[in-house]
Amino acid sequence: MSIMNQKALRTLEYDKIIEKLTEYAASEPAKALCRELLPSSDYQEIVKNQAETTDAVTRIRQKGSVSFGGIRDIRGSLKRLDIGSSLSITELLAASSLMTAAARVKAYGRHEDSEFPDDSLEELFRSLEPLTPVNNEIKRCILSEDEVSDDASPGLRHVRRSMKTIQDRIHTQLNSILNSSRTYLQEAVITMRDGRYCLPVKAEHKNQVAGMVHDQSSTGSTLFIEPMAIIRLNNDLRTLEIQEQKEIEAVLADLSNQLAPYQEELRNDLDVLTHLDFVFAKAALSRHYKCSAPVFNRDRYINIKDGRHPLLDPEKAVPINIHLGKEFDLLIVTGPNTGGKTVSLKTVGLFTLMGQAGLHIPAFDGSELSVFDDVFADIGDEQSIEQSLSTFSSHMTTIVKILEQADSNSLCLFDELGAGTDPTEGAALAIAILSFLHNMKCRTMATTHYSELKVFALTTPGVENACCEFDVETLRPTYRLLIGIPGKSNAFAISKKLGLPDYIIDDARTHLEAKDETFEDLLAHLEESRVTIEKEREEIETYKAEIDGLRKRLQQKTERLDERTDAVIQKAREEAQRILREAKETADQTIRNINKLGDSAGLTRELEAERTRLREKLKSVDKDLSIGADQKKPKKAVSPKSLKIGDGVRVLTMNLNGTVSTLPNAKGDFYVQMGILRSLVNIKDVELLDEPVVTGPTLSKTGGGKIKMSKSSSISPEVNLIGMTTDEALPVLDKYLDDAYLSHLNQVRVVHGRGTGALKAAVHKHLKKLKYVKDFRLGEFGEGDSGVTIVTFK
Repeated sequence: MSIMNQKALRTLEYDKIIEKLTEYAASEPAKALCRELLPSSDYQEIVKNQAETTDAVTRIRQKGSVSFGGIRDIRGSLKRLDIGSSLSITELLAASSLMTAAARVKAYGRHEDSEFPDDSLEELFRSLEPLTPVNNEIKRCILSEDEVSDDASPGLRHVRRSMKTIQDRIHTQLNSILNSSRTYLQEAVITMRDGRYCLPVKAEHKNQVAGMVHDQSSTGSTLFIEPMAIIRLNNDLRTLEIQEQKEIEAVLADLSNQLAPYQEELRNDLDVLTHLDFVFAKAALSRHYKCSAPVFNRDRYINIKDGRHPLLDPEKAVPINIHLGKEFDLLIVTGPNTGGKTVSLKTVGLFTLMGQAGLHIPAFDGSELSVFDDVFADIGDEQSIEQSLSTFSSHMTTIVKILEQADSNSLCLFDELGAGTDPTEGAALAIAILSFLHNMKCRTMATTHYSELKVFALTTPGVENACCEFDVETLRPTYRLLIGIPGKSNAFAISKKLGLPDYIIDDARTHLEAKDETFEDLLAHLEESRVTIEKEREEIETYKAEIDGLRKRLQQKTERLDERTDAVIQKAREEAQRILREAKETADQTIRNINKLGDSAGLTRELEAERTRLREKLKSVDKDLSIGADQKKPKKAVSPKSLKIGDGVRVLTMNLNGTVSTLPNAKGDFYVQMGILRSLVNIKDVELLDEPVVTGPTLSKTGGGKIKMSKSSSISPEVNLIGMTTDEALPVLDKYLDDAYLSHLNQVRVVHGRGTGALKAAVHKHLKKLKYVKDFRLGEFGEGDSGVTIVTFK
């Protein structure tokens, strides 16, 4: 069912939208569909048409446009095929063009199943039948509208070969005559007259050339004579031309017979391609006006978001927001002339017509429209001189027809309702008309200048005021529609801005009734409050945007910091893993080397060399990891001469305490025992510890073989039991502790290593039995950890 109210279609300029739509259709059948497009009042049909337009827009956006060129209306040719007639070359080429277009569009319609889910155009694309074999045969046989291929049939090829042979013989004969009779000829050319080869002979020499005269020039000075020598050849050529035409007719008949079984497929291809061309024209219109698909409802509710009238300059058009049909069903719009009231009316009406015709509307996504059985509009000056009707009478005639036909499923639009007559009577009539439509629950929108209608809207439930905003400072409308706010008359403000003296304006105010002045003052206060609230709202929106921006930047900064932290931690883990892996490999290799050396004579020398190699590798790793980049310097330089075996020192780069095992060499390098680690260090990397050096007795042999006690050597502050069994270690430990106690050492270190823990347990058990041992504990970090026991004497 279509809306057939032609007056509303013209008034709302629906025909101009259709003209634009027609430009986007490629084929004449599709253009005809565009011109015949009318709004529908069938909800299901509207939803289906909208879905097709939306799916076409989606395909264009994702795959680009498709050409519908080449679609020909071949319905007349199909009727001739139906009665068994042969088609002409032109008709066969038109059918071929249609099949080529079907193949192209079908290929465009192919896609992955997940690419266009629930696509309403899918079945249309699938139903196309390109009939490729028949189409290829037509293209092979017919080269153009004027030429059939020699290979179209064997008979045609044979005839044309014969024709070429005769034509060559004719040209040979004529060239021979040209060369021998050049003086008789007007020009040395070969020409055609009545399909026969002739020579242009001068009239005075016509008897010199035997043959048949076919024509003469306009002046009579030239006769076109067919020489006697080629008359027979021309006759043969003519006979062959007749045979050629018969062969061509046979080819066309054969092609028509091949096409005849596919009449239904061709008819379907034409219908489907025409419909797709029409749908994609709607999609192109949607993209041109930057439209979106409206959401339709059956509740007679309209909600247009940022709607732009499509016929206005898109650079200058101000988007408007209009809703009608939920809280109120009658909207009264007031405001100055050229302020946008009429455009608002037309926008609502035109959007409704476009949406119900299956077209998208130039508004923000999510805009809602309702399905109306009819749209009525009384807009513009309809004065009729022929019917002797004034503007008021013309409008009232239209309004009477609207009131007769409108119902609750109608949309009624009135521009300047009640204008053109006495303001008091006009306002009363307007209120009565709007009340009638309001009582019928008809969705109505009207514009007016009457203050009485503003009061009517304020006091009547289901009726709402709206106004088109006007900037008094610039004397220009902003074209923004404000729903819920009655328009204020700006006559006094505009007049004052334009220079009208204050005393005249003051005098004009005295002629206003008190209630009118109070009402206008109220509107003025409302407008001031609205502007203030609007500014505050904009400031709040600005602050919110700034806060959101700061929050986003902080979140991004935090994310970047977390990423960097994760990267640093990951890098540290990888570096630690590398160091542990290398340490394990080094330890494994060292154990293998020691096991290989065994009890060889050069065991000590080889072990020292192995230690040196490990030490160099450790230095290299320290350098790579930048350990010791900021090396600590000793508080006091240590002189090589002041060092003695057993002195307590601190190795700065390792942050470990140890005991001097050897004296420095010429380079200042010497060995330091640090728990279980014995390392070669430089004298610049150590500092002396403030520990008492106590001399103890040493043994020396005299010439008589007797042993004498000497206190010239130092007692070491530690004893190394690593590598010994429990039975071997305890006597050594007992002897060392006795010597250390006698040498008045306060504290010593017993190095027993970690191992299985058996040696450590035996040492601790033995220490508990010694009366001169005050206490003992495991070493801390830097002292050897659990591989060392620190013993304190009483």
